[in-house]
Amino acid sequence: MKPPAGVDVAAAARHVLTAIVLLAGSGAGAFAQEPDRFYAGALVGISTLSADTRSVTAAPDARVSTYKPENGPVLNLFAGVDVTPVLSAQVNYVWNRNQVTLLSSFLSRTGGGFYEQRREAGQHAVVGDALLYFRARGSRARPYLSTGVGVVRFDSGEVRSSAESGLTAPEGGIAKTRIGLRVAVGIDLSLGGGWALRYSFSETISGNPISPRLMPPGERNLANFDNLFGFVRRL
Repeated sequence: MKPPAGVDVAAAARHVLTAIVLLAGSGAGAFAQEPDRFYAGALVGISTLSADTRSVTAAPDARVSTYKPENGPVLNLFAGVDVTPVLSAQVNYVWNRNQVTLLSSFLSRTGGGFYEQRREAGQHAVVGDALLYFRARGSRARPYLSTGVGVVRFDSGEVRSSAESGLTAPEGGIAKTRIGLRVAVGIDLSLGGGWALRYSFSETISGNPISPRLMPPGERNLANFDNLFGFVRRL
């Protein structure tokens, strides 16, 4: 899901963080003495970044820009604690890497130009989540919803190829640190002995450091979609 232009991601993240704190506080005392409340795990999968495009026309002039990301690998390491039988608090480290192709072009009375540039891009994120399960702990299958906020670092310093004519491609690195809002759905399937298999599909929305470097600049936030598979271990 992509927020419309003008959505304040930082403000939304503050509201979600407040909700997480309130949820974590409710019911914690009654559940504090339960054993095996702590857990940790690792997930791997495929990362997909959202694209962006924009056109500005005023005949006979026209400008068009876009960037196209490729799927890449993603790693999610996490640790958490059960606050109640159906609510957990979790901290995540997420890394993903994707190739991105930037393209801008223009056409005017006197001619035209373009550039195409391929870049390697990586993201590092630290996110705090609240997980709400639909079945109590101890169930064999536990679907859940989660939401959280964190810090996302986007860095694209490696240019793989660049072609230009009449228009200059972005020079140097593209790097920004932003607040991100993450939502996810998933399921834990118990394997016995304190182990569980986890599947998760998540989306992280943050400010977009790529779009402002296009010509004309894009306007959308950056969304990172992750399909993840891995294991959870009770400690």
